[in-house]
Amino acid sequence: MNTAKPGDHGFSAARLARIDTLLKERYIDSGLLAHTQLLVARDGEIVHFASQGRAREGGAPLDQSALFRIASMTKPITSIAFMMLVEEGKVALDTPVHHVLPEFKGLGVYVAGGGSVPFQTRPTAQPMRMVDLLRHTSGLTYGFQYRTSVDAAYRANKLEHWHGDYDLDGFVAQLARIPLEFSPGEAWNYSVSTDVLGAVIQRLSGLPLDAFFQTRIFVPLGMHDTFFNVPEDKIDRLTDCYTFAPGKGRVMYDRGADSAWGRKPKFLSGGGGLVSSALDYHRFCQMCLNGGTLDGQRIIGRKTLELMTLNHLPGGRDLTQMSRSLFSEAALAGTGFGLGFAVNQDLAPGMVPGSVGEYYWGGMFSTAFFIDPVERLSMVFMTQLSPSSQYPIRRELKTLIYSALT
Repeated sequence: MNTAKPGDHGFSAARLARIDTLLKERYIDSGLLAHTQLLVARDGEIVHFASQGRAREGGAPLDQSALFRIASMTKPITSIAFMMLVEEGKVALDTPVHHVLPEFKGLGVYVAGGGSVPFQTRPTAQPMRMVDLLRHTSGLTYGFQYRTSVDAAYRANKLEHWHGDYDLDGFVAQLARIPLEFSPGEAWNYSVSTDVLGAVIQRLSGLPLDAFFQTRIFVPLGMHDTFFNVPEDKIDRLTDCYTFAPGKGRVMYDRGADSAWGRKPKFLSGGGGLVSSALDYHRFCQMCLNGGTLDGQRIIGRKTLELMTLNHLPGGRDLTQMSRSLFSEAALAGTGFGLGFAVNQDLAPGMVPGSVGEYYWGGMFSTAFFIDPVERLSMVFMTQLSPSSQYPIRRELKTLIYSALT
């Protein structure tokens, strides 16, 4: 089902139709994915909006009202929220994190130890700054990376359990007892940095993170279907979610009807907790493409957004030169990182069409978006399968979308 508005906006309709064919034949008919939803917009209008598959097993076909767990596509929203506070003069990019979160004062870098043995640490070369949280150069990590004794300590302390023992303040307090993997600014590592940023937003604004998002971003933008937990009267719209199991293929991860996302989490994850719809996230993308405004509501300044979408990695390096992460939502070659977004610096190394200056991110359940200011183009892709690296679908979508431009 394609519900795009009339008018080609510089696209070949026949070439856009290739995308639906690829998704159906390669992913839906084969059973690799249960459903897909793709929204492409240009010049502020939706030019392609197609849904395939079923929202739930044995249920109705997917439609535009469907809700999806967007995981790390939460991160750009949290980053925008923080930069709103920068614009109000409440904080700066070079503010040391411990000035707002004193729990982080004196945090050291891991040397040895772990488990029942106390950690041995050394002092950081420089304090962790807010910019390190935004660009993932903080020295923090994720427990699911299974790389070091530091991420093992995250798992042992169940730091990333949204329905666990910690609220955001408790999360920060426990995280501060575990050393960093490296000195801030020294490397790039995908991490809980944006969750920490959520705690910063709470402390500076005096509002719970969900209330800040709701009053300052979602209501002004008309994003009425974006939340940390799905309201009871909308739970019937939440899609089933799957994971890939070696030897078994696609298996159920979280049923929409009795989803964990139907309960309010104790830990509000600015790094990955939101549910949204393709139409809602499109409104967020369009606000960014418009330079921070939508339908008369200014969320953030134009020059602030320009700053956010520059490469902020030290020395202008890309992720292949700085990443220590085994997991990320970016094709690393030619990709820098800004303040909450990956940024396309050089097309040739990535070998996928696009534009220099395009910015984007995705989520662990294979959702993705990109915003191209050069072509005035944006995409939102929704499905529900982890891990996001299982299939090269994002690369395929970008190739077909750009090939459809006339």
